[in-house]
Formats: sequence, structure tokens, C-alpha cells
Amino acid sequence: MPGPARAGGLIYAKNLELLSTFYEALLPMSKIHVSTDHVVLESPDFQLIVHAMPPDIAKMVIVKSPPERREQTPIKLFFTIPSISAARSEATKLGGEIFSDHWEGPGFIVCNACDPEGNIFQVRESVP
Repeated sequence: MPGPARAGGLIYAKNLELLSTFYEALLPMSKIHVSTDHVVLESPDFQLIVHAMPPDIAKMVIVKSPPERREQTPIKLFFTIPSISAARSEATKLGGEIFSDHWEGPGFIVCNACDPEGNIFQVRESVP
């Protein structure tokens, strides 16, 4: 995606390295910029910025293992991936989870998931 992204999202992270590594490894995205307070990941369709929480806010956020799901948010991002079943084991190794419940839409299957800090998102797999 040359030039500024036309669509994207930003996730605040208590642990910048952990969360940016999770999304880079799980999703078909590449790291295009790294600084001390944020990492920019990109695919042909979407740019994801993982930004470190300010220290005074981060110290108030408790991250449990396994992560406690933060389901009470008004926004949920979704990402298309090649294979939900392949990503399921990868997500677990990286400290997150792809849930077993799934739904079918026209041309895709979708599952909810959570990252290592409990943020909820969806993964979609295209189907014929």
C-alpha cells in the first residue's frame, strides 16, 4: 500500500512488543514502521497501528493469563485470513484465542477472537 493508508485501525497496548508480534504473526500483515511507542502493520487492504498506552494508564490495566475478554466495547475489527483452523493454534501459541463458535455469511466463515490483552476482534475465512 504505497503512501498513506486509506483505512486502518489503532489498538492501544499495555505490552507493545507482545501485541504487535501477535497481530503480525496471526494476520497476513507486515511490519512497516517501528518506534518506541508504536508499530505500524500493513496488508494490501488495511493498516493497523499498535500504540503503547501512556504509562499512567498502562499501570491501571491488569492483563491476566489467559487474557480476560474485554467484550464491552463499541467497536470490533475484523480481518480476513487464509485459514481459521491454522490460525487457531497459532493464536494460542501467541497468547490469544480464536473461539470455537462460528457463523457463516455469504462467501465467508467468521469467528470471534481475542488477543493476549483481551481485545476482541473477528477473523474471516473466505469460502466458495
